[in-house]
Amino acid sequence: MNRIIEKLTNHLVKKPKTLFLIDSIGAFLTALLLFAVLQNLTKYFGMPKTTLTILWSIAAFFCLYSALCFLLLKEKWRIYIRIISFANLLYCVLILIFLFIHYEQITALGLIYFSTETAIICILVYVELNVAAKILKNNYDNQMIPGSKSSL
Repeated sequence: MNRIIEKLTNHLVKKPKTLFLIDSIGAFLTALLLFAVLQNLTKYFGMPKTTLTILWSIAAFFCLYSALCFLLLKEKWRIYIRIISFANLLYCVLILIFLFIHYEQITALGLIYFSTETAIICILVYVELNVAAKILKNNYDNQMIPGSKSSL
């Protein structure tokens, strides 16, 4: 697994724009699942609708942030990558808090879903922070990425 993450990190250091695309797609899928699926099946997952609304709203905001970074950024990748990685980490903490608060209502299916989502996001955060560190180390932050049109 470490080898795969190392290879992915090295690729994303050269194409940090792709990291924002991955993050945006992931946040979109999370928001969609929370909004369209889990809210209609609360009895199977156990998380209250108001909590799910908070979570899908945050995921939708992260989707927008990452999509805008993907579309508009040409340099200074590291700071924006760090922002979304810390935001993702805080989102995971929020999920854990909600699981604790609603523990007696959460079903086994809900626990599996939210644990899996948290694990996937934590792996993404790990990759994002490694990419940000390597960008700083390699001084890619202010360089034009091949294929981009212009710098800000």
